[in-house]
Amino acid sequence: MLIKKTPDIRSSEITPRSVYLNRRDFLTASGAALVAAGCGSVFDEVSAQSGGLTKLTNVKKSSFSTTEKQNTLDEITSYNNFYEFGTDKGDPKEYSGKFRTKPWSIAVEGEVAKPATYNLEDFIKPYALEERVYRLRCVEAWSMVIPWIGIPLKDVVSRVQPTGKAKYIEFTTLADKAQMWYVKQGQFPFPYLEGLRLDEAMHPLAILAVGLYGEVLPNQNGAPIRLVVPWKYGFKSIKSIVKMRFTESQPVNTWQRLQGNEYGFYANVNPQVDHPRWTQAREVRLPGLLKNHKTEMFNGYADQVASLYTGMDLRRNF
Repeated sequence: MLIKKTPDIRSSEITPRSVYLNRRDFLTASGAALVAAGCGSVFDEVSAQSGGLTKLTNVKKSSFSTTEKQNTLDEITSYNNFYEFGTDKGDPKEYSGKFRTKPWSIAVEGEVAKPATYNLEDFIKPYALEERVYRLRCVEAWSMVIPWIGIPLKDVVSRVQPTGKAKYIEFTTLADKAQMWYVKQGQFPFPYLEGLRLDEAMHPLAILAVGLYGEVLPNQNGAPIRLVVPWKYGFKSIKSIVKMRFTESQPVNTWQRLQGNEYGFYANVNPQVDHPRWTQAREVRLPGLLKNHKTEMFNGYADQVASLYTGMDLRRNF
């Protein structure tokens, strides 16, 4: 099983190559797909931007947002982890341009009173869009500040009515060999799976994102809908979601299955628990070059989320 070659220099120490590459025009595919889908009250006032993605309007600002300086749209969309399109940080932008996000559906299964398969428009339609400016901290020890646009996950969970047996949610990403070249290589166990405890999913900070910087999500950032859990490492924020399954038992996420000694189920940002191959005490705030940014417990959201883990050994439950 091929995971990813470990270079002589750690990826967490390398200057992002995208900083030095020529910038490409952003593609309109994912935005056009959402407009064509007729996404009800959420997207009924979108307007096409010349040379850009589809603009989202009537987005309210959220009090949950950080006031830290935001990364640029170019930085956010040029340096990504999205293995379905390749393992290099520049691969998702390079290879996802023709990814089709219309039609799109999300299956809700398992321990819920209202299992169903929803068209994206029906899944999103009941909710008002919010902008949440969150820190994103990846396990490779780099971070960004991103103005996501989305809806609270807890509202979606409440809508489908979990049963008394539901303790977790397992999320599944699309795995389409026809559109995602790395999926057909057979070197990674797709589809990508992630999971949350139900109380984590019900926390008001957890969102399902459908846009960033006032526009619909670019393909490389997880179009048309992805999870964002700001107090956890980035690999928890699963992209291009096609299924949510409510379960009684804890799901085994993809990176647990591959390298369980390095990537645990909880993936809470914890500067006191190092990755086996590098420190997590400091990070690179992109587009910087050095690890000169101190990593904060729970990525700076400890006041809001620490109570979820009262009494837990966070070194064992990493």
